[in-house]
Amino acid sequence: DILVDGKVCDCDVVVTCQVGDPVPLQVKLTNWSKHSVGPFALTMMPYQDYQNGVHNYDLQDAITFVGSNTFYIDTVKPTKDSVYFGSLLFLYTGDFYLNIKFHEDNCSRELPLSWLCLPSVHIRATEPVV
Repeated sequence: DILVDGKVCDCDVVVTCQVGDPVPLQVKLTNWSKHSVGPFALTMMPYQDYQNGVHNYDLQDAITFVGSNTFYIDTVKPTKDSVYFGSLLFLYTGDFYLNIKFHEDNCSRELPLSWLCLPSVHIRATEPVV
């Protein structure tokens, strides 16, 4: 589950926020399997989609994270969940997207890391209301 500014998000919803106001993010990972899972790393990566196949991830002048954009998850037991909180601060107006990825964080494995990507979250940063 993904919440942006307290609202549940899916790939069909555009969340609107104001430039200069911190936007709270919440990502909840629920383990529906019969076995414990982990360790994982959760990474949130903002980008702009130029609608021509190009994604711009170089946004350090437009967006900043309040805190970290990567969280480490040790183990999630069966039927339990793990919730992670962060915030984004938009410095300019525009349409932005947020990639949220979970990947295995186990360096003792010989296999490549496996990734689980959630649908991108669409956030529209607008001018503050005066």
